[in-house]
Amino acid sequence: MKKTLLICILAVFGLSLFGQDSIINYEKRKKILTYGATAAYAGSMTLLYQAWYKNYKQSPFHFYNDNDNWMLADKMGHTFTSYQISRLGHGASKWAGYPENTSVWVGGATGFVFQTVIEVLDGFSAGWGASPGDLAANTLGSALFISQQKLWQQQRITIKLSYHHTKFNNYRPDLLGSNEIESILKDYNGLTIWLSGNLKSFWPESALPDWLNMAVGYNAYGMTGASSNSMSYNGNPIPEFDRTRRFLLSPDIDWTNIESDSRFVTMLLKGLSFIKLPAPALEWNQKNGLRVHLVYF
Repeated sequence: MKKTLLICILAVFGLSLFGQDSIINYEKRKKILTYGATAAYAGSMTLLYQAWYKNYKQSPFHFYNDNDNWMLADKMGHTFTSYQISRLGHGASKWAGYPENTSVWVGGATGFVFQTVIEVLDGFSAGWGASPGDLAANTLGSALFISQQKLWQQQRITIKLSYHHTKFNNYRPDLLGSNEIESILKDYNGLTIWLSGNLKSFWPESALPDWLNMAVGYNAYGMTGASSNSMSYNGNPIPEFDRTRRFLLSPDIDWTNIESDSRFVTMLLKGLSFIKLPAPALEWNQKNGLRVHLVYF
């Protein structure tokens, strides 16, 4: 999943940027932000092109409707990525001394524009095209960030992800990954996208701890192909799997509300803020109904 890889690259950049507390001159910070963001963007786009697009035939720009692919798990990934880039862009802009209103719109625009450029690259690829569904998902992610920041001046509901290894890459290693690292990036069966809400922010007078969240998750399972399952691969038959949507409810932690005297720990917790904590979960799916997980990744 190439776009999730890019958000991780940006997260590392963002954390290293915010850690430069010795720089107190906002003009200097603005220059650092401008040069750093430009370098990060150019580097990530170059990496993406070299790793992905250069190996495929190019064509005139066109659109491609892929809304029936991966049971919308990829669209959830687009929303997640756009939201997280928006959040990082806002934080970087605030760090550089820009006012809140400017930072909100800069952050939201960063998430949307970054993802839209990838859609443009897709649009020139002969094997697929720019996806209207992806563009809608990108817009939703940025809009979720902007609307909360304007309404509440905080992110009460965040988008997170979790991943667990599945067996499906054994049947389609070309599509779902031939090793664990590739599977993390490609296997949508193991990806769960969560809307994680901070309870204290909605009920500030309650005795609830500041760090306690509840999360609603979505996962699609049983997929050995994008729009339909493969029957065989390299002459080997693939078992028949039911393509199933799974909905989950689970407690979570808001890492940003855990205080620490250590600057390193604080930065580390910020870096964990897009990851859903493995925890007990209730699951409902189309095939088996209600299930209980003692720990769900």
